[in-house]
Amino acid sequence: MMELAQGTTEVTYQRRTRYAPAAIVSLITLGLYLTALRNDFVLWDDDLYVVNNLHIRSLDLSFFQWAATAFHASNWHPLTWLSHALDYAVWGLDPRGHHLTSVLMHSVNTFLVALVSVLLLETYREGAERAGMTTILTRSRIALAGAVTGILFGVHPLHVESVAWIAERKDVLCGLFVLLSFLAYTRFVRGATGQAEDRSGMAALFPGRWHTLSLLLFAFALLSKPMAVSLPCVLLILDWHPFGRIGTLKRLPALLLEKLPFFALSALSSVLTLAAQRSGGATEALTLVPAATRLLVAAHAVTAYLAKMLLPIQLLPLYPYPREASLASAEFAVPVLLVAGMTAAGIVVVKKNRLWLSVWGYYLVTLLPVIGIVQVGLQPMADRYTYLPSLGPFLLAGLAAAWVASRTDMISGRRRASRGLLAGAGIAGIALLALLTVQQIGIWRSTIDLWTGLIARVPERVPEAYFKRGNAFREEGRIAQALADYDRTIALDGSFPQVYINRGALQGSLGRIDLALQDFTAAIALDPSVTTAYSNRALAFIALGRYPDALRDLDRVIALDPSSWTSHVSRGRLNLRRGDRDRAIADFRIACAAGEREACRELQRMAVVN
Repeated sequence: MMELAQGTTEVTYQRRTRYAPAAIVSLITLGLYLTALRNDFVLWDDDLYVVNNLHIRSLDLSFFQWAATAFHASNWHPLTWLSHALDYAVWGLDPRGHHLTSVLMHSVNTFLVALVSVLLLETYREGAERAGMTTILTRSRIALAGAVTGILFGVHPLHVESVAWIAERKDVLCGLFVLLSFLAYTRFVRGATGQAEDRSGMAALFPGRWHTLSLLLFAFALLSKPMAVSLPCVLLILDWHPFGRIGTLKRLPALLLEKLPFFALSALSSVLTLAAQRSGGATEALTLVPAATRLLVAAHAVTAYLAKMLLPIQLLPLYPYPREASLASAEFAVPVLLVAGMTAAGIVVVKKNRLWLSVWGYYLVTLLPVIGIVQVGLQPMADRYTYLPSLGPFLLAGLAAAWVASRTDMISGRRRASRGLLAGAGIAGIALLALLTVQQIGIWRSTIDLWTGLIARVPERVPEAYFKRGNAFREEGRIAQALADYDRTIALDGSFPQVYINRGALQGSLGRIDLALQDFTAAIALDPSVTTAYSNRALAFIALGRYPDALRDLDRVIALDPSSWTSHVSRGRLNLRRGDRDRAIADFRIACAAGEREACRELQRMAVVN
């Protein structure tokens, strides 16, 4: 009976301190983010990932082959494509369903964050008790710390980008598998017997089913988003603290061997990711952004993220890359000193307290893949990059709440009032964060809302915002507004070939052929390899009756891209108009053989057997 009573007490404890707080913060997060169901797709990667992605519209063998091999949108993440394909199978192109999936995943992740936090703190307390150390972490304070960590993760405005932007499904999906991998690894450590260094052979690489499950979940995380590559290093940090598996350097080789399968998966994912980024031209060369500049910008981002966790204002969907970065500027010198100082401080106090260095190490290691050392895209930082790294600072906030609660418990006579004041302050802070999150969700309501909000905050710093809003205006048929935004883009930065192509297409649709020719020619001068500029200019030349010029441009398009079947059709029609029937037939036959129906119809009209 005593054993039964103890078992019942333990189950009750787990429900109260582990699962109940995690469930509560998860439900709060779910209710808060349901406002995202009012949002539409945005024409910023949502078109590439869902709206115009024909590959996700059927769950057949060809889809799985494509998902496993394609570098679509300069990324390789097969599970993310499967997630979008499943959404399309259920919801079609109803954005509410796609948003609902992301919101549900984020709510589950919030539950897992609270649970992982409690388990880590329980593990630390158990180790401290075995070592004869005292700690403020009672069961109720552990529950409080876990709940605070979870609610901050769930409702903080920094995470809106990852949840409310459908194309960033990969963030919440990767986060789900990383957190599950954490849980499996924690279960492995808490249930492990014997010493890691005593294992040999396959037992050293795969020491148990929970370790293997953690590895499998890590693979799923990498298949969702490669940012998870740093997880093996995170597990080593956890081994050091709070798990206490690395007491001396002698144990490190055995634990490194234990992580070898994780590091192997990370290396494979890194190779595939770099190949995918380079295939789409997303990786900037060091000659364009010097290594010294990247390091300064990285240090600035590390501290800027922390500042935005403390004070989440001026959150932008696209942060402008600094025009100049130098140690002579306080904007970059101060972050470098702060990063160095916080690292040094963690090392100084490490003998007394490993917490600070382990949390700081986790934060830096998880940010490392996206900190800009290998620059991808135009942004120096992005809110979505904090999705998993924020766990470290939020856990510190949870521990701070537990510490304040411990101080409150020492106040005699006014304990209840002090607790009420503490709870009221906490609720007010969470409510403020929730309000900011709802406002941030509204920014992502539509493409025009998104870029209008960014332009209002930094009107002169992000030319791409005008360009993308111009594209949205063009989609809605608001030609005057689109032209105005394209003009503004060029005034701020005239180095984008595509803005000239888009403006030229609009000018052509308005019958302003001469202006369209000027824009297409400007695009070609900026990038002679852009085929759409040549093909559009060819159409403009045809409209003006300048057939030799049009033919020359179509020749150039086909030379650059022989599979441009529409250009073969256009060149065939032009040759037919010029009386060159044989060359016209040759072009029509090439395009018809590739499945271009217009070419086949032209051959039928000419009574030519293909």
